[in-house]
Amino acid sequence: MLPLESPVYARAADAVKAGFLAAAERAGVRSQVTIIAHGDDGVLAAVDAARRANVALMVGPLTRDDVKMVLAMSPQRPRMLALNQSDDGVALPDDAYALTLAVDSDASLLAKIAQADGVRSVAMVVSTGSLQQRFAAAFAAEWRRGGATAPREYHFDPSPDMLALLRREISARPTDAILLSVDSDQASLAKSFLPPAPVYAVSQIADDLPTPISHDLDRVRYIEIPWLADPSAPGLADVPHPNYSNAVLDRLYALGLDAFAVAQMLAAPVPPQRVELDGATGHLSLNGSHTFAREGRLMEIRDGRAQLSSQQ
Repeated sequence: MLPLESPVYARAADAVKAGFLAAAERAGVRSQVTIIAHGDDGVLAAVDAARRANVALMVGPLTRDDVKMVLAMSPQRPRMLALNQSDDGVALPDDAYALTLAVDSDASLLAKIAQADGVRSVAMVVSTGSLQQRFAAAFAAEWRRGGATAPREYHFDPSPDMLALLRREISARPTDAILLSVDSDQASLAKSFLPPAPVYAVSQIADDLPTPISHDLDRVRYIEIPWLADPSAPGLADVPHPNYSNAVLDRLYALGLDAFAVAQMLAAPVPPQRVELDGATGHLSLNGSHTFAREGRLMEIRDGRAQLSSQQ
């Protein structure tokens, strides 16, 4: 159940659909899958169509607003695997599950990795984008859960005067490491104004950058999904790899692959209470809140190229 008729979300939805159907074809069960398309205001009608079709499991909605609407206004619906989370943190009912590409999982994992590296103090350089803000907030929350002092946060502004001020302020209060949460097209500039220190970054740090990447980003570490980090890994190499030339669509295709693998389990008459799965988007673990925790792969930019970190 995807917003395939939405002018805004159709491309994203189509990538998810392609991944889901590729996995279904591979498993020989394509005939068991029904595609329900909807537009920007059609999610409730799509849910009703799924209910009338008596489906075993409804996979979707895809957008945060649609997830929120379905949870609030469609109590009588099929069992659901949502592909996003609602912004207000509403707990999922017993018949709903969530598998997402939210950056929160990547940020939490990166915070744990930094603490395991021996980092005890962090400065966060954060731009105004909602994804960057959410990533930094999730990193800070996990950092505090680990018992460390809250990170200091600095606003990223690309103007020369503000960049010089950023360098002075961070240098005046040195930290063990820096979290860089900015757009990919600002990453090299921001990194060049940071004092020498290990740098961890938002997961999309290398998106849309030329190959080779600027050497300004060498030694920056971030989290990536296995589908992009190591596509030749066992279990992934024989899956069709469409050439989207767009990392966002590649991740959504991988989400479709994993959504099918999870859907096969959740569609059973009695769904499992525990799931551990090495998927295209990461190692997936079903937790008590019916959300799949996702653990990606640690990447490091070396010699201008994004590579699997030797710390794997």
